[in-house]
Amino acid sequence: MPFSGEIHERVANAPVVPRGLPLVLLLTGFTDAGNAVSGLIEHLRETTSPQPVVVFDNDVLLDYRARRPVISFDQDHLTEFRPARLELSLATDALGQKFLLLAGYEPDFAWNEFARTVLELADEFEVSGLNWVHSIAMPVPHTRPIGTTVSGNRRELTVAHSVWRPRTQVPATAGHLLEFRFAEHGDRVVGFVLLVPHYLAETENPDAVIAAAEKLMAATGLVILLDEVQERREDYRTRVDDQVIGNDELQQMVQGLERRYDAYMAGRDPEDGSYDEGGFNERDLPSADELAAELERYLASRPSGDEDKPGRG
Repeated sequence: MPFSGEIHERVANAPVVPRGLPLVLLLTGFTDAGNAVSGLIEHLRETTSPQPVVVFDNDVLLDYRARRPVISFDQDHLTEFRPARLELSLATDALGQKFLLLAGYEPDFAWNEFARTVLELADEFEVSGLNWVHSIAMPVPHTRPIGTTVSGNRRELTVAHSVWRPRTQVPATAGHLLEFRFAEHGDRVVGFVLLVPHYLAETENPDAVIAAAEKLMAATGLVILLDEVQERREDYRTRVDDQVIGNDELQQMVQGLERRYDAYMAGRDPEDGSYDEGGFNERDLPSADELAAELERYLASRPSGDEDKPGRG
C-alpha cells in the first residue's frame, strides 16, 4: 500500500505536555500472550485518565479486513460503531506523575513513517526515553513468576530483569522498529518481553497484565494501581489450579515444567547438570504441543459455561 499524506492528527484543545516525560508504548497485534498488552491498555485507559494529544489515522495504518472494527446491532438497527484506537495521550499515575502513553493497535502499514512520526513527537516533547512491553508464549509453569527477556540500552534493567538471553532472529513488530530507531537516535530505550505460560497464552491472564505493569514501573518510576487486576488474579489462579489438580497428566507435565524451570534458574541443565548460557534449549523443555493438547482435551471435557474457563472474567 503506497503511503501518502499524514498518518496522524493533533487533537483540538489537547492538554499541554510537560517536557521530559517517559514514553510508554503498548501495541497489540502480532503476539499478545495472556492478553498482557491489551489488558494493560484497558487498565490504563480506566485508571490513568489519558487525555489524547495525537490520534493516528486508521484509514492509513490499519488493514480493516484483517482486524475489523466492532459494530453493535440491537434487534433491528445498528447502535454503535467502535473503530480501533491508536493514540498518544497524556496520562497520570496514582501519585499524580505525568507520562506519555502511546497505546492501541500495531500499524499494518507505513511502519517507517510511523516510526519517523513517533520520533519527531518524542523530540518535540523531549521524552526521557522509550519503555515498552509485549508478551510471547513459552513452555514455563504458571506456578512460577513470569520471566522476561530485556532489550535496549539500559544495562541496569537488563541485569536485574532479563532471565533469558537468546541469540536468535524473530519476526519483527512495530515496537521492535521503534526501539531500534530510538536507540539509533541516542535515546534511552528498554523493551520487556514477557514469557507467558504457553498453555494459558490464549486466556486473559491477570498475571501477565500485572507483570507488564510491574516492569514498566521499574523502568519509569511510575505507580500503577493494580487492585482490581489483583482481585481478578485470585479467581483466575484458583480456576487454573482446580483444573490442573483434577487431571493427573496435567499435574505431571506442570511438575516437569517446574523442575526444568527451577534447574534453569539455578544455572543447571535438568538432564546432565550443565548450563547452556544460550538459554532454554529444546532438550531442556517438555513438549509444548503435548502440554497444550492435554490441557485442551481436559478443558473440552468440562462444562461449556464461562464459569469453568480460566479465560475472560
